[in-house]
Amino acid sequence: MTAYQERSYRISCRAGGLAAFTARVKETDLWIMAERDLRAQAVEIIMALRLGLEAYIRARPEFVDALTPLADDDLAPPLVRRMLTAGRAAGVGPMAAVAGAMAQATATALQEHSQAVAVENGGDVYLDAGRDLTIGLFAGASPLSGRLGLRVAATAQPLAVSTSSGTVGHSLSLGRADAATIIAADAALADAAATALGNRVRAAADLRPALEWAAGVHGVLGALAIIGGDIAAWGQVELVEL
Repeated sequence: MTAYQERSYRISCRAGGLAAFTARVKETDLWIMAERDLRAQAVEIIMALRLGLEAYIRARPEFVDALTPLADDDLAPPLVRRMLTAGRAAGVGPMAAVAGAMAQATATALQEHSQAVAVENGGDVYLDAGRDLTIGLFAGASPLSGRLGLRVAATAQPLAVSTSSGTVGHSLSLGRADAATIIAADAALADAAATALGNRVRAAADLRPALEWAAGVHGVLGALAIIGGDIAAWGQVELVEL
């Protein structure tokens, strides 16, 4: 797993009426909005999720390095099974889904304490906040970076929005997309599919076929990709100027 990187973009993320806080355990660093500060509860949830994941990795070390899908495992913890399922759907290894899976699992558990919850995990966001929200698109050196946002209506939630990049951050990408974004109901799927989408974009000419691939993935509701000054979108994507 990778070392912690400061996520200064979070300072601009706020929603009226919700408390914002971070919860960190080892490499897991979540930015959370809820009806009150639930940092202590979030840390307990993350620790329990990581305990199951780390035990599984010790027993199945190939799980971490796999770049292609792995078979389901009836004995795996629920978080791991969601990652395995997402990896098969997107055609990537299960660790491509870890951030999204962790975000959704934490959000779902926190809803015992707060009906409205939003969890961000390094570009993977799970939203069930009961209000309209806008997610800014950070696309590295692209001239479009920070100028566009995705509006997510309250009526569309719960919803996941995941972004992968071949030019920003430490996550593995085989492409050169400044941003490859997937919208789906399931955050593990959104995360895995965003990785697979980004892998397909190495030049502007790849945008159309890459989005056609995303449109064919069961469970994907929308997709967007940016490379340089070029952008393409498909499906349930509502772009707004920031």
